[in-house]
Amino acid sequence: MTVIVVMGVSGSGKTTVGEQLAERLGVEYAEADAFHPKANIEKMSAGHPLTDEDREPWLRAIEKWIAGHQRTGGVVSSSALKRRYRDELREGGKVWFLHLHGERDLLAERIKNREGHFFPVSLLDSQLADLEPLQPDEPGRVVEITDPPADLVEAALVAFRERA
Repeated sequence: MTVIVVMGVSGSGKTTVGEQLAERLGVEYAEADAFHPKANIEKMSAGHPLTDEDREPWLRAIEKWIAGHQRTGGVVSSSALKRRYRDELREGGKVWFLHLHGERDLLAERIKNREGHFFPVSLLDSQLADLEPLQPDEPGRVVEITDPPADLVEAALVAFRERA
């Protein structure tokens, strides 16, 4: 089976879309923030961007989750900002990326209006600077977040089912 990785910067709707997508597919959903070590959350909460070194244990944990869901499939969210991060996630097994893309102003507004999340809007620019778009050889689809989540989920399902 294939695991869908819902990717994008903070505020793009990874959790909302990921949960709905998993529900529609009847598979388990995992929130990537739950894989962060406490030190990473504290660092981001203090307004400091993560380094590649900080992200390494987080990526390994998500990769392990992906490997554990190769038989059943699943949906996991992850910023997966850089190609090398996505390559590492693919080491866990067969994946398909859904990149939720949006303009900075919309993303910033969403982050500002979120309650109970550790990620400050001040870190958005560092994520946008790190973001490397999906390459033609990476399995997946890019969708614009201006549409309602239900529409994004439907578009993702169509694209995912057509991938073969």
